[in-house]
Amino acid sequence: MPQLESNEVSVIAITYTTLYREGGEHFEKAARTLAEEKKIEHPNCEIILQATESKKDFLRVVEKIKVANQKIQEFHFIGHSGVYGIMFGTTAWPEQFSPFEWKQQSWPLRSDAKLFFHACRTARWFAPFLANHFKVPVFGYWWYTSFSSAKSKFVPPKGQKIYIVSVMGKKSHGLAGSVAKYSGVAKLFPMQEFKPDDHSVDRSYDQVAPLYEDTFEDIKVRKDEWSWLLSQIGFKNKPHVLDIGCGNGAFLRQISDRITSGSGVDASAGMLDQARKKSLDLGLTNLNFQQIHGPKLPFADNSFDYVLSVLSFRYLDWDPMVHEILRVLKPGGHILILDMVASPVKITEYPHLLISKFKHYLQRWAQPKYYKALSRMVQTPAWQQMLKYNPMRAEHEYRWYLKSRFPQGDYGCINIGWNSRIVTFNSKPVHTKQVEKLSFP
Repeated sequence: MPQLESNEVSVIAITYTTLYREGGEHFEKAARTLAEEKKIEHPNCEIILQATESKKDFLRVVEKIKVANQKIQEFHFIGHSGVYGIMFGTTAWPEQFSPFEWKQQSWPLRSDAKLFFHACRTARWFAPFLANHFKVPVFGYWWYTSFSSAKSKFVPPKGQKIYIVSVMGKKSHGLAGSVAKYSGVAKLFPMQEFKPDDHSVDRSYDQVAPLYEDTFEDIKVRKDEWSWLLSQIGFKNKPHVLDIGCGNGAFLRQISDRITSGSGVDASAGMLDQARKKSLDLGLTNLNFQQIHGPKLPFADNSFDYVLSVLSFRYLDWDPMVHEILRVLKPGGHILILDMVASPVKITEYPHLLISKFKHYLQRWAQPKYYKALSRMVQTPAWQQMLKYNPMRAEHEYRWYLKSRFPQGDYGCINIGWNSRIVTFNSKPVHTKQVEKLSFP
């Protein structure tokens, strides 16, 4: 065990939320149950137990440990989470650290420290991301979590002693999962451990850029998405348009003759190479493409009438990027978002699902070249790796976030699949270029 300085104290910090969504009382009980067990397991450690209802509350816990010259041996969070990290606030005003914000944080960790996030889906992207940032093992759950009166098997919660466990249920495994859960047949899913990975993993679209261009050279093959975007943009006055996550630039190419200027930004140099080359070949001088690193846009204030994100908003640092979008958006401008989200189909949505499936198969018949190219792209190892490290967000994350920041906006859905859907959002004219002040940084 590493030696501590004489004036340093090892701490086990346990934080939890009670307000963000349902189950607040149980989260507090689970945190207290864990704290009591840690007192017995680590009698020489100071136990910190603190509710953290905002990002500011969460950071304050870390800062107090720093000021006290203490070192974190274990850090636990108990609460709700999305695939990109833990949640604070309420569904009326959700808060979540973006990847950019996590990277600004420095914690007073022991060299043998471990971080535990007792929340839904924290093992899918969040735990490996933090393990590489903080350089310590991080634990999380792949599936959804539930409250239990026992930690070795699922027992419906009662009393003061409650544990967070991961078990199959309706959200993850449908009705059969729910039956297995409450009949006592289902086994618990253990927390998954992620250790710091010294080699970098390419999470970008760079390796698949040529295949992507072959597949989506003509963006109109995505007929429903194309139709929605055209219906939302007013071309009468030839607007200035910014496409965030522009990829191969296919959308801007298609509308280039209807706009004054089109700017595309993306993190992938490979995709931008495709965009520039194609635009140059076509002589589209009113288009430009730039690479961005982090939530900063290389444009002057009040530059664009429309800022859009097509099938890419899930990859962005939401709060920092929204502030940048508002900065470059002209007063009265529109923000358009179209993206794929994770959401199982509801029984009431079966008619919509059947229509979507019919249109899908009709399109496969009408555009065999497109679907052949699509199949070739998604089967490549590079595409599979990219998806592994860039998973989809849950549908409710989009709905709550966008409606809280732009309550006047229109949120909709244009296609439904068994476990995913295409959602749309139009902010409507944005005249107030400021959302509520955030608690970070």
